[in-house]
Amino acid sequence: QGQLVESGGGLVQPGGSLRLSCAASRILFSIYTMGWYRQARGKQRELVAAITSGGSTDYANSVKGRFTISRDNARNTVYLQMNTLKPEDTAIYYCNADPPRMSWGQGTQVTVSS
Repeated sequence: QGQLVESGGGLVQPGGSLRLSCAASRILFSIYTMGWYRQARGKQRELVAAITSGGSTDYANSVKGRFTISRDNARNTVYLQMNTLKPEDTAIYYCNADPPRMSWGQGTQVTVSS
């Protein structure tokens, strides 16, 4: 089964930016639609962005216009550029296929706070 390793999270002030990365291994990465998910404390995990094998993207309304998902199939990596961050973006961010097919990684914590 595939392995997913997320990185790039941190503490940022409102209005700031972060770029998350997710490296996948032991899967045929290029064939999957990949997604970024997040789980805030006390809430269910939600899908915030997805990208198909061909590069088409889709976003949750809450992040549309602020987040950009991209992928590098040669590096088996998917990225999430997050701009104009808001306190409500605070969560642990995970990647997985869309729909999820692999074991979840440890995620990366994003905290937006002044």
